Amino acid sequence: MTVPDFEAAATFIAENARVLDQRRYERLFQGGDAEPVRDAVAAYRNSDGGFGHALEPDLRDPASQPAATAMALRMMDETGSWDDDLVKGACDWLESTAPGEGGAAMVNPSVTAWPHAPWWVPEDKYPASLIQTGMIAGTLHARGVRHPWLDRATQAMWARLDEVTTPGAYDMFGILGFLQHVPDRDRARKVFERVGPLIFSQDLVALDPETPGEVHSPLEFAPAPDSIARALFDKPVIEAHLDHLAGAQRDDGGWTFNWLAWSPAAERDWRGFLTVDALRTLRVNGRW
Repeated sequence: MTVPDFEAAATFIAENARVLDQRRYERLFQGGDAEPVRDAVAAYRNSDGGFGHALEPDLRDPASQPAATAMALRMMDETGSWDDDLVKGACDWLESTAPGEGGAAMVNPSVTAWPHAPWWVPEDKYPASLIQTGMIAGTLHARGVRHPWLDRATQAMWARLDEVTTPGAYDMFGILGFLQHVPDRDRARKVFERVGPLIFSQDLVALDPETPGEVHSPLEFAPAPDSIARALFDKPVIEAHLDHLAGAQRDDGGWTFNWLAWSPAAERDWRGFLTVDALRTLRVNGRW
């Protein structure tokens, strides 16, 4: 069984990661306090309640963006640094900028004035995004949040899920995040029975861990043993991808990614974030 070099990872994070990811690491793996994570997340908050300032590393926009807000909520959730005031402010901002049907757009137009990865392009007519709406709503449901934005976002997700037939991989991340935590468990299971297999029919996952290029591992769809999508994958497939993930640690102690590195700053930020994420995934799956 392949295991990571934990000391090398710790050194990489200390040398290269953002303060936020250093605080995540301290909280998750060194018994650190929750408050420094909360404060680090809050540094990316805008006066409108949303989050920006390259919290999502490929969006160097200082203005509030759904993707950055999704990441802020996820980080507070995973580290137990949940802050009700920050969450309410984020939900109020989401409600004030929501598309007509509710939810959150993929990316807000302010991105065009700032450096950003080429795939962050505002969509015509400002539709709700399966990715952002599903990921944010899933986190909020996991925490039992009550807010008008979440009510409308949940309705929007159910409506979209009734129609979805050809999701992309990132759409599926939003779908699974939503189905993992939405309170109506019977409906979630029924929808998953139909939508989950689209991971295979739409060729969204690479079952061979050595597949080159910008591909998606089963661990991205089902990172934990209790993930709703874990039942789609045989145990030997999961174990092979865990071996590959542990073995993907680089000589400098960190992990990297398989998509376009369009900016040195974004690359550095992503590597710190993903190194903490890799350690989380390996630990929750019993690899150390």
